[in-house]
Amino acid sequence: KTLDQRLFESGNKATLTPFGESCLPKIQQFISVYQAFEEDLRATAAGDKGKIRIASVPSLVTKLLPSVLVAYSKKYPDIEIVLIDDNAVGVANRLLTGEVDLALGNCTSINQTDIDFTPLISDPIGVVCLKSNKLNNESSHSQGLKWQQLMAEPFIYNGTCRLLENTPAEMLNRKARYTVENITSLFSLLRNDLGITTLPKLAFPSNEPELVWLNLLDPSLNRQIGIFKLADKTISPPAQAFYELCVTYVQEHYLL
Repeated sequence: KTLDQRLFESGNKATLTPFGESCLPKIQQFISVYQAFEEDLRATAAGDKGKIRIASVPSLVTKLLPSVLVAYSKKYPDIEIVLIDDNAVGVANRLLTGEVDLALGNCTSINQTDIDFTPLISDPIGVVCLKSNKLNNESSHSQGLKWQQLMAEPFIYNGTCRLLENTPAEMLNRKARYTVENITSLFSLLRNDLGITTLPKLAFPSNEPELVWLNLLDPSLNRQIGIFKLADKTISPPAQAFYELCVTYVQEHYLL
């Protein structure tokens, strides 16, 4: 009516007019696009399509996240995942600036009121040194080490050594000979016998040929690893699905 043209012949609603025939492919195309658009919206709302951005500390990228990502990708094969590894402070900053939807790590550098944090794993802190170091002996394997035993060794400070703050072992940080933030550089210094360091157990590589991780008994410290999101922002359905699956998967497959 708006165009003053008929789609069907008068008295025969089954026969198109020439104008109707020219309109038919455009109408079919519109319906097809609309149906695809509706399906995409429904899939996104259900968490079946879209993209999620995740920041994580490197130790979780290598040890915990792969199995979680396998489980998530099987359930949501059409979700694009952007994974960024960074140190604990960098992970927190990426979340606070909105660069990522979710973060995995320890949240000691974030104001607790700004985030929703769900604990996943309690990761013990230990001492890392060469296997040939005198600290690596039968006693340290059975009883662990005390921080006083480390004072005679050159100490390498890394980002996770912040966990020693406000404990007697903070003395190690103060006397550090080297400061290294990059994990690759840290292991290079350790393998070249330039000192010892402390690391969470998850940050220590499996089947490491030259170095050993020894339990730090005094003080007994743990890094609380978890997944967190901004408290005042609703995340997308795909991100929410990952959040819930990650929590459930870790609770079922890892000891807290």
